[in-house]
Amino acid sequence: MKELKIAQLSKVWFSIIAIFVVVALGSLFIRGLNFGIDFVGGTIITIDLHKTFETSEIKEIMDKYDDQATITYSGDSQDTVVISTRQDLDTATRQEIFNAFKDKYSLQDSDLISVDTVSATIGSEMTRNAIIAVAIACVLMLVYITFRFQFYYGVAAVLALVFDLLVVIGFYSLFQIQVNTPFIAAILTILGYGINDTIVVFDRIRENRELMPGASLDQIVNVSSTQTIKRSLYTSITTLLAIGAIYIFGVSDIRDFALPIIVGIVVSTYASICVATPIWQFMQEKRPVKTKGDKNRRNRRRSGSKKEKQPVV
Repeated sequence: MKELKIAQLSKVWFSIIAIFVVVALGSLFIRGLNFGIDFVGGTIITIDLHKTFETSEIKEIMDKYDDQATITYSGDSQDTVVISTRQDLDTATRQEIFNAFKDKYSLQDSDLISVDTVSATIGSEMTRNAIIAVAIACVLMLVYITFRFQFYYGVAAVLALVFDLLVVIGFYSLFQIQVNTPFIAAILTILGYGINDTIVVFDRIRENRELMPGASLDQIVNVSSTQTIKRSLYTSITTLLAIGAIYIFGVSDIRDFALPIIVGIVVSTYASICVATPIWQFMQEKRPVKTKGDKNRRNRRRSGSKKEKQPVV
């Protein structure tokens, strides 16, 4: 395979990173996130209709009360409707909604399976716990990579993960896709997948630094990226095929879990080579020089030239 010029295009990668970050942050500040009932609280009504239904039929009834209500189905026969509204409906409104369904589908009182209320306090607590879980995961990964590799490897890997998460969250904000509990599980899954892909690249860089002592950082990065890119692409494609099938044929809750993973896999594949590696190289080149000898060694590392042996007099 022809050697990739990853190092020489670092400015291009950083420019693409900047564009994605600006778009994601801009969308978050302007549009925000479309939090589901799990985070902002609300009411969940479950009704057994005894027949399959179209979402449009349910919306005709619910638009009068909340045109933003989420409608899903439950049960093996898909004849039970689950209505999630971010409004805290009082008892009279709940009964009025059920009466509308009774009239349309000829139901009995026993067909109202459950009415659950999710408080905003529980939602804020879930948001806080999700942020803490992501932060702890990133810190532990930084510690582990620093122990197994080097501090600069760990920082670059974590920054690449932050880029992954920011792009995925920005994607949800830009298209106003609802953020719910499965989204948090998917985010933690993306963290694990992304760090695994990055470690493969970094492990090859560490090996090649020993096998190519006279090579420049550009050469090491290019060779290592070329050697690992097929593995990264093959792994990502096969994973996407599996997750894509789950998204296409799965139920609503499974799709909510699969969609962020699909976006995260695509982003993390790019980030492992075009984000983490250039950041690591940049930090290696900019790290403080302690002594003149260190400076000379760094110059040789950048240029790839070996110090000539002086003849013994």
